[in-house]
Amino acid sequence: MHILANPARFLSIARPLTPWLGWPGLVLIVAGIVGGLFFTPQDYLQGQSVRIMYVHVPAAWLGMAGWSGIAVSSLMQLIWRHPLAAVAARAIAVPGALFSAICLATGSIWGRPTWGTWWEWDGRLTSMLVLFFLYLGYIALSSAGAERGSNDRISAIFGVVGAANIPVIHYSVEWWRTLHQGQSIGLGGSKIDPSLLWPLLLTTLGFTLLFGAIVLMRMRALLAEAKVASRLKRMASE
Repeated sequence: MHILANPARFLSIARPLTPWLGWPGLVLIVAGIVGGLFFTPQDYLQGQSVRIMYVHVPAAWLGMAGWSGIAVSSLMQLIWRHPLAAVAARAIAVPGALFSAICLATGSIWGRPTWGTWWEWDGRLTSMLVLFFLYLGYIALSSAGAERGSNDRISAIFGVVGAANIPVIHYSVEWWRTLHQGQSIGLGGSKIDPSLLWPLLLTTLGFTLLFGAIVLMRMRALLAEAKVASRLKRMASE
């Protein structure tokens, strides 16, 4: 990671890598959604409503993976003072919050025909809602730190502490009685029928690639913004 400590070196890699992540991601998303809508059977229990998982599951995965990225970046900022760590965490926060919101919205839509309610205060749903609010809090803290022009340690500490919610989300269906179904995909295999699974693999990979492209674009934008601000500051002091 220290190889990318130089912003110029990072940008030389990020610029060409962004479209190589973004466009294949969009293609895989479209292929997965089309396949899930038109080329898979309906579930024997949930019927047509099961098709929302092709967006819901990747959104849940990226909401949690996004905060994991913030936690790692925050640790790098606190321990190694990596010059791009805070930039990476800020870049992850907004798309992470977006995918967490998509997860909550699609889960609510999916829950209405499946559970008979739009919302239930069970472990998985509540901990995911907490994650969304953590994202909002981090965005506010990091934005305030950026406005002060400081290497804000408060938002980095918040990013590390907030990671405690990730295992709560993951294990909530095992720790508490919940309406939410248990883990369907794990290291031991999948409980989802292969006829329904393949579009999910496409959309999960596609959304992950798109997430990476968005983070790189945001990092580039934040670095450009910092460069302009620094130049204006120098001009003002002359």
